[in-house]
Amino acid sequence: MTVATLPQTAPVPAVHRRRPRSLVVGSVVVAATLVVPLVFLLLQAIQVGWAELSKLLFRHLTATLLWNTVRLSVVVTAASAVIGTAAAWFVERTDLPGRRVWAVLVVIPVAIPDFVVSFGWVSVAPSLHGFGAAVLVMTLAVYPLVYLPVAASFRGADPGQEEVARGLGLGRTRTFVRVTLAQARPAVLGGCLLVALALLAEYGAFEILRYQTFTTEIFTEFQVGFDAPAACALSIVLVLLGLVLLTADGLGRGGGRMSRSGPQVARVRQPRRLGRATVPVFAGFVLLVALALGVPFGTLVYWLVQGGRTTLPAAASLSSAAWHSAGYSAGAAALATAAALPVALLSVRHPGRMTMALERSTFLVLALPGVVIALALVFFSERYAAFLYQHSALLIVAYAILFFPLALVAVRASVAQAPTGLEEMARALGSKPWSVLWRVTLRLVAPGLAAAFCLVFLSAVTELTSTLILVPTGAQTLATQFWAYTTNLSYGAAAPYATLMVIIAVIPSYLLGRWFNRLPVNAATPT
Repeated sequence: MTVATLPQTAPVPAVHRRRPRSLVVGSVVVAATLVVPLVFLLLQAIQVGWAELSKLLFRHLTATLLWNTVRLSVVVTAASAVIGTAAAWFVERTDLPGRRVWAVLVVIPVAIPDFVVSFGWVSVAPSLHGFGAAVLVMTLAVYPLVYLPVAASFRGADPGQEEVARGLGLGRTRTFVRVTLAQARPAVLGGCLLVALALLAEYGAFEILRYQTFTTEIFTEFQVGFDAPAACALSIVLVLLGLVLLTADGLGRGGGRMSRSGPQVARVRQPRRLGRATVPVFAGFVLLVALALGVPFGTLVYWLVQGGRTTLPAAASLSSAAWHSAGYSAGAAALATAAALPVALLSVRHPGRMTMALERSTFLVLALPGVVIALALVFFSERYAAFLYQHSALLIVAYAILFFPLALVAVRASVAQAPTGLEEMARALGSKPWSVLWRVTLRLVAPGLAAAFCLVFLSAVTELTSTLILVPTGAQTLATQFWAYTTNLSYGAAAPYATLMVIIAVIPSYLLGRWFNRLPVNAATPT
């Protein structure tokens, strides 16, 4: 799954200097690279022509896919918001027994690929498919995207504002709604945005659950029907949906800033006693963890013990697939993190309409299925860089484009926290800009760079659709081998690959959780 939190920062005062040309050029180059898939769609649309494109857009299938995609996004996003916010409040604000343990367990699902979660449920209940199954499985898979930023928001919010509200006569419920939730609103909206964008781009889970969305149909049109015009038309609708989400997210932010009643006041909040509600709340957490973790992990253990045969040839050993997955993902993580640095520095240190538009535009790729990005790279490489075709570098670039926004939010968080005074002092002492960047800035933002690397690595190691198209001949990854065995109903053969994917993903997930928990209050608030 597209996995990540959105730990961006509240706006910081601009450093009133002329925008460095190197940052501007670097940021424009990065943005232009991210636009490649959209240019591909535009070229395809021009080639098809408006008459044919309109027929493809305004047909019954498009309406059906739109209904399926929108209703699923609305229901899963709402359910994830409720579950993630409630879990965050009980863990951070109450005396829930074992709440530190629950804080770890409710986050672990972020390390399990969505298609592995679907595999677990379907292998237990083969009749599980359709809208209800998609809602259940995807909610259990993506609610941590809301939990993480909201938990950080609750952890850092000023208790004085709630005490003032209670002193003015507001009851607990009204105080929670009007003060607590109002403070956490940017974090809730940021998590919901990631959930919705992840749902737009998901393929493997919906294919297993036999739930038809734009992404599954786009992949079918491109790979099975070889109907590029139809796939192009559907991809354009998906991009428009992504634009709608980003616009709605920007309009919905409004207030909801977290603030403290004094400079750097860090008051210890007394946990609220649950009393009689302890047992039902505890039971709710047990049920949530059992469904989100117990089913997929239990299924993997069962198939590992059970084993099984397959009619497919062994295209790649477990170690070879793991090596390829780790290598491609590490390369993409390094590339995306390096590309995110100039954009983050420009948007934080030199804010403005242009930089804001540039930064927000990068999120559009999260709404694009991997198949579109992969085919866009194939299209341009065949024409302008044929030596890259069937080369691992093309897959690494695809990963970096797909998950660049995740690297950006992590790097941006650290850049916004880094004090500009140290850089100004270094310049005043005669250091050149590149020396300041290397000796001061990079050291200050190193935690964010590490978090960005982990975010992209975690997402790339479980990526499926672009990998199926771009993986070099003779090479396989854990995701592609798992998919090959699953589509052949060889669950026992697929289980080791899924298990190793989860094991590899747990390490960066743990590091991300530690980094996120140490963010200051304003770093939990998406911009």
